[in-house]
Amino acid sequence: MLRVHFTAEDLLNVTFASEPLPLVELSMALIAWQRVDEQAVFGRWRSRVSRELPDRARPLLDLLRPDGDNPQFVEPVARSLEEGLAAVRDAGARLSAEQLHRTAARAPGPASWLRALWGQDREAWDLLDSAIRCAYEAVVAPQWPRVRQSYRADVAWRTRLLAAHGIKACLASVHPAAAWSDTVFEVGLEPDYEVRLGGGGLMLMPSAFWTGRPLLAGLPDGSHVLHYPAMTPLPLVEPDRAEGALDALLGRTRAAVLHLLIEQRTTSELARDLDISLPSVSEHTRTLRAAGLITTERDGKAVLHSATGLGVDLLHSTG
Repeated sequence: MLRVHFTAEDLLNVTFASEPLPLVELSMALIAWQRVDEQAVFGRWRSRVSRELPDRARPLLDLLRPDGDNPQFVEPVARSLEEGLAAVRDAGARLSAEQLHRTAARAPGPASWLRALWGQDREAWDLLDSAIRCAYEAVVAPQWPRVRQSYRADVAWRTRLLAAHGIKACLASVHPAAAWSDTVFEVGLEPDYEVRLGGGGLMLMPSAFWTGRPLLAGLPDGSHVLHYPAMTPLPLVEPDRAEGALDALLGRTRAAVLHLLIEQRTTSELARDLDISLPSVSEHTRTLRAAGLITTERDGKAVLHSATGLGVDLLHSTG
C-alpha cells in the first residue's frame, strides 16, 4: 500500500506541474509498454511500440521495470531532452551500491553493463545516452502534441475539481484504489511505500502513458511528486483537435459513455450503443468512476452505471 502522510501545511501546498517532462514521459511510456493491463485501450499502442522501438533502446529495459518502482535518476525533472540527459549524467556520481544491487536484481538482462554504469565506465554511459535518445525519438517525440493535450486536459479538470470539492476529492480521483484515512492519502495496491511529506508539499504530474497505481518520487529540494494516470491516456487522445471540451478531457469514447449515463445503463447496453467491446466499456467506466463522474452498482447479475451529480455538472459546463 502507498501511504502519504500530509500535514496541514502540505495540504495547502499541493500544486500541479506546469507541463509534462520529456524523460518522465519516456520512462512512463517504456514502463507502460511492458505492462499487460488496460489492453482494450493500450493494446494497439503496445503492438506499434514493439515494432518501432529500436534495438539500441533495449538497455533501458534493465532500468525501467513494469511496476514503476525504478531508479529515479533516469527520469529527472527537466524540461528538455538535452537538459534531462545532462541531469542523468550528473546523477551518475551519486549512485549507490544499494541501488545497483536492487536494479540488477530486477533487470531481465545480464548485470555486467549495469555494474559498468555504476562504475562510471564511459562506454556504458554512452550506451545509456544513445538508448535514451533513440527511445525518445521513436516513442515520445512523435506523440508530444498529444501528450501535452492529455496533460493540459487532466490538469484543467482536476483544478476545477479542486476548486469545487477540495484537495481530498481531487487526490482521491487519481486512481480507483485511492482513498483518505484522516490526513493520510492511501492507495491500496502493492508495492508498499510510506512517506511523510513533512511540510515539503506535493506536486501532481499526470502521465498520458502510465496505467498503474500512483507513483511517489522525492525531488532534490525535499518535496515530492505524485505521478498518476491522466484522465485521457495517449491512445484516446484525438490526433486532431477535439470537437469539444469534454472530448479533449475524456477522449471521444469516454465522453460518449458519460453522455449516455445521464440515464442508467448496464455494461452490455453501453457496449451495444457505442459498438465497443465489454472489456473496453469496463475500463472506461472504471476511470470515470475513479474520477467521481459515475457510480456503479449491482442488480442481480447486471452491473448498472449512472452519472453522478459531478458528472452531470461536467456535462452541463462543457456544453
